[in-house]
Amino acid sequence: MSGASSGGFRAVDQQLLFRGSVVSLYRSVVEGPSGQRFERDVLRHPGAVIVAPIHQDRVLLVRQYRAAVDGELLELPAGKRDVPGEEPRDTARRELREEIGRTASSMKLLASFYNSPGFCDEFSHCYMATGLQQVPHSPQGPEEAAMSLVDVRLADTPAMIASGEIVDAKTIIGITLARAALGR
Repeated sequence: MSGASSGGFRAVDQQLLFRGSVVSLYRSVVEGPSGQRFERDVLRHPGAVIVAPIHQDRVLLVRQYRAAVDGELLELPAGKRDVPGEEPRDTARRELREEIGRTASSMKLLASFYNSPGFCDEFSHCYMATGLQQVPHSPQGPEEAAMSLVDVRLADTPAMIASGEIVDAKTIIGITLARAALGR
């Protein structure tokens, strides 16, 4: 999960400022190529998976409340990598079952990426799930318990993104990559 070369920059120290249930905030001391030192606040995150569940010409999205924006967003199913030792593909399968009650006969990795590397180390793995079968789902937490499933024609998603109906970055990335993988 490392990025490109450091360009002569290196982290030399970090101090824990806050440890939460999902993320931790650190003050990082960085040394530049000239030897100058400066501080950056860095959010540490366990990583995440995103799943684009595709059935024929449709994608299954969830409408879910997000506390950070105090509103509901239309998103692909996703979740944090919070089970130690669990492979990303297994996390994606678990999240698919938990959030939308589906299993997939095929789970194809589309891309892996940093979400917001200017301040956070969250690294996400985006999959396309096909060959979907319905199974009992088991929502985790109050947001998932209240979320609703939204079945959308894949052909309609570019207009939904352009209009601002879909504004979640991981969802835009996942839908765009799934459409490309399917040749649409």
